[in-house]
Amino acid sequence: MMKLQGRRIVVTGCAGFIASHLAEELLAKGNEVVGVDNLSAGKREFMTGMLSDDRFTFVQGDLLTMDLGKVLSGSDVLCHLAANPDVRLGAKNTHIHFQQNIEVTYRLLEASKDHGIKDILFPSTSTVYGETAVMPTPEDYGPLLPISVYGASKLACEALVSSYCHTFDQSAVLYRFANVVGTRSTHNVLHDFIRKLREDPEHLEILGAEPGTSKSYVHVKDCVSGMIAGAEGAKEQVEVYNIGSRDWMTVKDIADIVVEEMGLPNVEYRWTGGVKGGRGWVGDVKRMLLSVDRLEACGWEPKLNSREAIRRAVQEILA
Repeated sequence: MMKLQGRRIVVTGCAGFIASHLAEELLAKGNEVVGVDNLSAGKREFMTGMLSDDRFTFVQGDLLTMDLGKVLSGSDVLCHLAANPDVRLGAKNTHIHFQQNIEVTYRLLEASKDHGIKDILFPSTSTVYGETAVMPTPEDYGPLLPISVYGASKLACEALVSSYCHTFDQSAVLYRFANVVGTRSTHNVLHDFIRKLREDPEHLEILGAEPGTSKSYVHVKDCVSGMIAGAEGAKEQVEVYNIGSRDWMTVKDIADIVVEEMGLPNVEYRWTGGVKGGRGWVGDVKRMLLSVDRLEACGWEPKLNSREAIRRAVQEILA
């Protein structure tokens, strides 16, 4: 069990989508938060409410080059959310995920070891599973064979975190996220569809082959509450939790909701045909549904299912 109250917690990527929500929740639980971000993808306005809180300290810097000891010194918990999450990028530039995901994680683990941080929260991804034969996919599914460089980089990070915990007497909670949507997201299929329909309200180009991939979605508020519940309910030195919802939906289902929420009649869908058997892009998993039994045993359940999360997220973007 990892206590998340009255502690000093470092949150990397704190100006980003999920991390900014997590940092706010940690402050609400009575913690001090040190937020780190280079603002290359994150936005200062995502931290507006926190910047006026005396218990929040913002440090702008590059995790690849900055003195991490100064950031981590005196803290109790490391929540490492900074990463490059662009799955498509891995097919064009393989070095990015190695450097920004694996190398940064290694540097943080070294610094956490040297400065006495014993508790680590590390968000991973459903893409570490690759194409699975079991759905809903449980945390103990194997072998783990990612089909994207991004998924491989996150799996490598999981292994590094686990090895440091067992070697240097640290504890960690690893989270494998389904597709997270909601306020402060800056790029995903919802943003893509809305942008295209604003440019052309009569036609929508959709990557892949109809009806598209089938995946599970979770709203960011449910994701963050799941992270807290998992940390506080962890029983193992290195605990792993899936975070998602119990249903899934196709890309066509998502397009239908976007079109409906935008009030557009008679939109023609134009499917590109996709790659490698109808995928939207190289490395795109065709089907993903995670088992959330382990996290629900901690008393957590998502307030929104996939369809509700997608509809809420679309409404938040359009607002």
